Amino acid sequence: MAAGPGDPESGPAAGARFFCTAGRGLEPFLMREVRVRLQATQVEYVSGKVFFTTCSDLNMLKKLKSAERLFLLIKKQFPFNVSSVNKGKIHNEMQQLINSDPQSWLNAISIWNNLLKLDAKKEKLSQRDADPPKRKMRENDTMITKKLKTEQMQQIQENRECQVEEQIEEETLEQGDLLTKREKFQEEELQNEVAKAVDTHNQNDLTFRVSCRCSGAIAKAFSAQEVGRIIGIALRKQFGWKADLRDPKIEIFIHLNDIYSVMGIPVFRVPLASRAYIKTAGLRSTIAWAMASVAEIKAGTFVLDPMCGLGTILLEAAKEWPNCHCLQKVLILLFLTFHLGKSLS
Repeated sequence: MAAGPGDPESGPAAGARFFCTAGRGLEPFLMREVRVRLQATQVEYVSGKVFFTTCSDLNMLKKLKSAERLFLLIKKQFPFNVSSVNKGKIHNEMQQLINSDPQSWLNAISIWNNLLKLDAKKEKLSQRDADPPKRKMRENDTMITKKLKTEQMQQIQENRECQVEEQIEEETLEQGDLLTKREKFQEEELQNEVAKAVDTHNQNDLTFRVSCRCSGAIAKAFSAQEVGRIIGIALRKQFGWKADLRDPKIEIFIHLNDIYSVMGIPVFRVPLASRAYIKTAGLRSTIAWAMASVAEIKAGTFVLDPMCGLGTILLEAAKEWPNCHCLQKVLILLFLTFHLGKSLS
């Protein structure tokens, strides 16, 4: 049952293995969503989690609406048999999660690092494209300068037109070479900035924190803090990473229960269920989205919610289906009054 996240040599483009946590009962919604949005394959679920493989980048992964949190999968295996072995043996088995297959951990770190680098590079490129194109500005300046110089030369030395044309051609070639060198230099600078922004390639400088969740029989033998300490010591000894509980570069998530043992890396620090456009907490955003999706909303549809409360369902509907018309309370009364009055007249 053990599974690695993918091939680090080919990176996320080859397909990485992820899992999402979801509220109880929302697993079917999430399975359908990852298939549609991410063209995911190898989709499977256990209670509260959905596992899948996808080639999608971080921008697409951020669009998942029915998921609580997203993790890059490191390893998934059978649970520990607590009833038949002593506590010391389970302690050693926990350490074997790292020591028996360190390459799966390095593969996951490499894929996670590549995802961040690709996302940072796309952001840098989008920012550069949003600015006025410097190359065109330089070309325009060069053309204007060249034109003025040509006119001045023609006015002053009309008898030397041939020499002026030759001189202009030579200057154009030199300027073209200069532009090419500048472009290469700027591209190198961009790559260096991206590398610095997500500089986690050096495994020895990596700082980490372990977050644990234990339930079932394992929780009776070990607390989450004990498991975190065991895994943390094993990671430090195996890879030389440094523990940092306040501001680590990477977080390791471990969930142990009676069904499975799963380890992963949170892809985003902020949960997917936290929506920036929802200012006041009401109905859980994932549930609100699922309820709106059941309505099969289409473009031009009127979405009526007379008992909307804080309007979370309408907010999710308006965000997901911007071409629909969402009405609540007073707006519904006005809507009905208008149409009733129109029909009576």
